Amino acid sequence: MSERKSKRSQNQADEWRGLYVYCVGEREALAPLFDAALPEAIEDEYKLGAVEAGGLAAVVSAVPLDVYGEGALEARLSDATWTATRALRHERVAEHFARRAAVVPLRFGAIYLRREGVELMLGERAAQFREVLARLGGREEWGLNVYVERARLREEVTRLSARLREMAERADASTPGQAYLLRKKIEGLRDEEARAETRRVAREVEETLGETCDGAVRLRVLKDEATEQGELAARLAFLVSAEAFGDFRAAAEGLAERYTPLGFRFELTGPWPAYNFAVAEERQV
Repeated sequence: MSERKSKRSQNQADEWRGLYVYCVGEREALAPLFDAALPEAIEDEYKLGAVEAGGLAAVVSAVPLDVYGEGALEARLSDATWTATRALRHERVAEHFARRAAVVPLRFGAIYLRREGVELMLGERAAQFREVLARLGGREEWGLNVYVERARLREEVTRLSARLREMAERADASTPGQAYLLRKKIEGLRDEEARAETRRVAREVEETLGETCDGAVRLRVLKDEATEQGELAARLAFLVSAEAFGDFRAAAEGLAERYTPLGFRFELTGPWPAYNFAVAEERQV
């Protein structure tokens, strides 16, 4: 009788718990990692575990479906503090395993209602996961943020542009009225050339660093995204092998040395789980 009650209690618990998936890797590579200390799961009352199928393993933890179930999660995401805390925990788990093995990191919010759903996903997508794992093996994602100090760049553009220098000389030699019109035109052209120079530098950075690694992605930059470093002009991600990292970093430092005098700043970040090079989007299933 007590055994039947225990099974019934377990079934009832399973009905209100789903499985949150962080990343996928080869079972043999991930299994030993669970014998060491692990980071906190997305909900701290549950522990990290693995679901295995066909030689692959998904890193998972239980989550309450009254919070993560269909409709409920969307409502929670409107709470910025709650979302930021869970996103950080998700990131820490993915980073922990990515630093120790090749994994395909899943985006925030990959939730399955049953263990069987995770097993089915691993089976159906085994070929895709193995292809991505082979591409990511021995490689890490590094980010590069390119900032620009607009005021300084405008000054440098004025000094370096033959056209703008010639117009400035004409303005100095003109009558006050003509000089005013010429200087207004110079202002417009200076902004135009500064924007063109920013696009050119971002393109050169992407192409130059792309030659030292196995992949490059230009990421979206929000309008008017700025920090104390300046205005964010470009955000790039690179897939870099361990062997090539020295060349990659040297190339980044060379670009920074060349363009810092123009008002550009370079910020290298990482290593990160290779989100931008792992095509493995998931939804609640």
